[in-house]
Amino acid sequence: MPALHDIAAETELWDAYAESAFKADAEPVFHWTQYAGHGPGAELLGDPSTVLEIGCGTGRALAHLAQRGIKATGVDLSPVMVAKTRERWAETDAQFVHGEVLDYLTDTTDTYDAIYSIFGAAWFTAPDKLFPLVHERLTPGGAFVFSQPPAIPGAYGPQGMYKGGFAGKAMFTYRYSYKPQVWERLLTRAGFREANAEVLDAPKADHIGTLVVRARR
Repeated sequence: MPALHDIAAETELWDAYAESAFKADAEPVFHWTQYAGHGPGAELLGDPSTVLEIGCGTGRALAHLAQRGIKATGVDLSPVMVAKTRERWAETDAQFVHGEVLDYLTDTTDTYDAIYSIFGAAWFTAPDKLFPLVHERLTPGGAFVFSQPPAIPGAYGPQGMYKGGFAGKAMFTYRYSYKPQVWERLLTRAGFREANAEVLDAPKADHIGTLVVRARR
């Protein structure tokens, strides 16, 4: 079985994603769910002066926060995506860093009032490795918030995912899925003093909801 964290393979996958997902004419926007205009917004972060987005993707959420005067930093595994976001959002003063999230959190000495992930690195990184590092990089009382699809019933733990269908070059990664109460337990074990995980219903019945998890140092 291959390692669950093959950096070269994952970088290629996310570079391919960058080419398809990045839209140069997109505007800054912040939302936790996959449905435009649905669910809570940046207020879940509290009132931070500094934020870090792990797996910042297209940079739209980070640019939104930077435009509000927040010192905003994002880290992403794809050098292609980082190059695109640095150019597109240069005028917002948001900072985009190319790096693997565990390495970044281990190596940096910076701390943040809030760290967050929107269908990003918190979905694709082993929580037993990620959560203690996030905890260490938060200021006292700082918030860690992330969102992703909820687990499919009966399918928990690391889940393999191919990119681009089931034909052609095998580009894949692993994502992590658990019941809400398990996410809470993983966070408190990592040192967070409080944690809450819930699934927000979709705006239409029988559609996929959104798992939103909040924790505080």
